[in-house]
Amino acid sequence: MSLIARLRAYAADAFGLSASPEEAEAVDERLAAIALLVHVARVDGVLDGAESERLCRLVEGRYAGNREQAEALIARAASVDSQTRDMALLVEMMGHEFGESERARLLSMAWSVAGADGTVHEFEEALVWRLGRLLRFDDTAIRLARAGAETGAVS
Repeated sequence: MSLIARLRAYAADAFGLSASPEEAEAVDERLAAIALLVHVARVDGVLDGAESERLCRLVEGRYAGNREQAEALIARAASVDSQTRDMALLVEMMGHEFGESERARLLSMAWSVAGADGTVHEFEEALVWRLGRLLRFDDTAIRLARAGAETGAVS
């Protein structure tokens, strides 16, 4: 059993995820994406109110139907993030089918979370650049994602 399959099985067991392989994979991808956003929000050591609010708003707008679902997903994703030592594993959990537009949206969301408190700190910037590389983007695409986040063009 591959590492990714083991992580998926662990997530399904630990979080009571669906037994359907298609649904479990979709939930795993969504949970991994949210865990990456949580990781960005916590990298500077402080998850302040603005970052928490932005994270919740973005998750609600993209991955959840309402605020309560968003908060539950964020709590589950925070647990996954805490148990995952390398951001690359979270990117792998998203699968190779995660399309370019979805990866670009996730990168913009990461920039948005990093800048929610009004400042993108050095650790946040380095982390989001690394995430951009892991998501297979070049410098230009990473800068464009940041510009989109700074202008509020993230949903």
